[in-house]
Formats: sequence, structure tokens, C-alpha cells
Amino acid sequence: MKAPAFDYVRADSATDACALLGQYGPDARLLAGGQSLLPAMNLRLASPSVLIDIGRITGLDGIEVRGNALHIGALVRHETLLRSATVASHVPLLTEAMRHVAHPAIRARGTIGGNLAHADPASELPACMLALNAAFHATSATGARTIAAGDFFTGLFQTALEPDEILTAIHIPLPVPNFFFQEIARRSGDYAIVGLAASGERLAFFSVSDRPVLFHASAPLDLNPQTDLQATAAMRLHLAGVLRQRAMTALGLQP
Repeated sequence: MKAPAFDYVRADSATDACALLGQYGPDARLLAGGQSLLPAMNLRLASPSVLIDIGRITGLDGIEVRGNALHIGALVRHETLLRSATVASHVPLLTEAMRHVAHPAIRARGTIGGNLAHADPASELPACMLALNAAFHATSATGARTIAAGDFFTGLFQTALEPDEILTAIHIPLPVPNFFFQEIARRSGDYAIVGLAASGERLAFFSVSDRPVLFHASAPLDLNPQTDLQATAAMRLHLAGVLRQRAMTALGLQP
């Protein structure tokens, strides 16, 4: 199938993108890497009337340490994050997680901000940001605000972003504790059946609910996963327990 007809405009800045969102209303969608949006459009699962291309906005594709935080621009590509020496040095959890994200062709185009705003509960990055206690910087026509990762993911493919807001950057507090990352998937590059990203005593599970789920290492594992074509709820619950035990052992934590 092919996408339904749509209009296309290009934003020159974050402020311009917010203005265009306000102008075109709820039927407009932002286009960055397009690795989630375009397939959904081709399958007629999404049918925006206008695509607002933000992929060439300058200043949103940097990675740098600013004071006591790692700053990642929303337009940083997956492959750039994977290969970044700065990320590997300061937040190796992200480097390890990115090895599991899709395939090289998708990583070459997909953006960090697009992945997080898409809010797929089976995706690696939302769980990593939750484990890392990250903060998201959002911009609208009326100003800017910061949203904690714990408040950002609100449901299945849903976030706390307002209709006229765009995600512009992610801030990760430094230094980060020891980390653990593993996922169980049927094939390399597939979405995980169950996955776990841990930073210190913060354990964030993904592909077990309609959003990533955070537990303290000492808390009981209270999950209610769903059955789907990949796995039963019981299977997911068992695998989550296996990953939790592996994380506790690797990080030297007591249950």
C-alpha cells in the first residue's frame, strides 16, 4: 500500500515548526527520520494531512557534556549515538542499547527525538531514558519547558507533549551509575519480547506494558503484561524475572 495524499512543508527552526503545528492543527505530523511514521502511513495506520519536515533544523543534532549533564539533540541519528565516543564514555548504557535497535539502514536515518516522541513501549530508548532519570526539553510557540522521563510516557504511543510542542533535546544527569542492558528477541533487530535497562538501582522494563515501567531494585516485580502474537503474558512475566535476576547479579544488588 501507499500513503494517502498529504501536503509537505519544511520548518527552518524549532520556533517555525511550532508555528506550523499551530497553523495546521492536529492533522499535521512532524517528520524527522521517518522510520516509524512513513511505514505507518504506507499501511494507512496514519493519515496526516500535512508533514512538517524538521530534519534540516540546525542546532538540534549535537552531543555534548554541559556541566553535570549529557546533552543530546533530538535530531541526533541512532547511528551517531551508537558511534559517539562522548556517549560511550559518559553513558555507556545508551551505547549498549543502541546495538539492539533495528538494523543499520534504519539507524542511519532514525532520530533520537523521533523515537522517544513515537513512544513505542517495545522500544529500547524510552526505557533507557527512564532508567537514567533523563529530562526532556520541549519547545512551543509560547516558550519552553522540561519534562521528566517519568512523566513523559503516558500510554501506548502517547506522551506528555502538547499538540504544538516539539521535543528538542534530552538531558541525562552525570555521573551515571553502573548499568545493565539485555533484551530477549526472536531475531536480532526485532522488537524485544521483554527487555531491561538498568542504571544503578533503577530498573526500567520495556515491552511489558503500554509504556516503559520503572522499579527500584529492592521492590517486588509487579507486572501485568499482555499476551500477543510474540508471547503469552506468563512468558513475558517469567522472562522479566530472569532479566531482573541477571541485572541484580551483574550490578551486585541485593533483592
